[in-house]
Amino acid sequence: MTKTKNLLNKKRLIANAKKIMLEEASAVAKTARGLGISFIKAIDVFSKLKGKIIVVGIGKSGIISRKIAATLSSTGSPSVYLHPVECLHGDMGIVNDEDAILMLSYSGETEETNKLLPFFKSKGLTIVAITKGIKSKLAKHSNITIPLNINKEACPFNVVPTSSTASMLALGDAIAITLMGLKGFNSSHFAKLHPGGRLGKLLNINTKDLMHKGKDNPVIGENQTIKKALSVMTQTKAGAVSVINSKGKLTGFFTDGDLRRLLQKGKINLDLKIKFVMTKKPATVFPDTKAIDVAQIIRTKKIDNMPVIDPKTLKPVGIIDERDLLNEGLL
Repeated sequence: MTKTKNLLNKKRLIANAKKIMLEEASAVAKTARGLGISFIKAIDVFSKLKGKIIVVGIGKSGIISRKIAATLSSTGSPSVYLHPVECLHGDMGIVNDEDAILMLSYSGETEETNKLLPFFKSKGLTIVAITKGIKSKLAKHSNITIPLNINKEACPFNVVPTSSTASMLALGDAIAITLMGLKGFNSSHFAKLHPGGRLGKLLNINTKDLMHKGKDNPVIGENQTIKKALSVMTQTKAGAVSVINSKGKLTGFFTDGDLRRLLQKGKINLDLKIKFVMTKKPATVFPDTKAIDVAQIIRTKKIDNMPVIDPKTLKPVGIIDERDLLNEGLL
């Protein structure tokens, strides 16, 4: 009886947790559906900014503001978090005339943040507000207001910031990633901003650091046979072989997957020249290609391995396999 009761209690807990999460997800979705011209205007301001984005908020909104500022900075849009109370006691010096303000307040009537509005306006700074209160003091004194479109919090008493903070966070991420795309910010830029830790390691690994080269790089001439290709593939355990012409340039690629497809079509002649069955113009990468970009190519094209070629000579200098990427946590 006790076990049954405990099981029922656990099920209720899980059901309640799901309900809360789905309510927050619904709030985020509603905010997303409500995005319009105000979002476009905000992106236009931030994308042309010569200075930095000053993100302001207090309480739970302040915690979300810190995260948004960090995400913006790490994705190519210089940003800092400014605590409104500390700002009133000396931190105002961090704000300059080339900056723009992103202010978060659920109600739009937060006293601490609204005290800063006259100062920001006197400097001629563009103020972008994220708030539910579209008729609030914050909205009235902001240049652009992005509405949250939230009816209630996921808290049963409609008090604890839950749905509102989830929506603020998602909206901040949307701003950061949209700006990242507009600025052409790629994995190479990201790697420069994240030199340390496992993330830094992953972003700074190049193809040449993982590829198989020398005797472990399977290569045969295009006039050699399928039988020879299989022998080389077996010796190197690569599961593929690069095919070259008389000048040593890559002309094709042959994999164990190609072999299986040939077998499915019927009996094959192992003495047939590899150039007749190889994949011509295969996907290739260079030694200095970021390994994280190689992982994206392999994932998108649904292939197991790729030849690595010299960008000048177009000769195969290595082969990179999905297992190499898996070992580094890139796939």
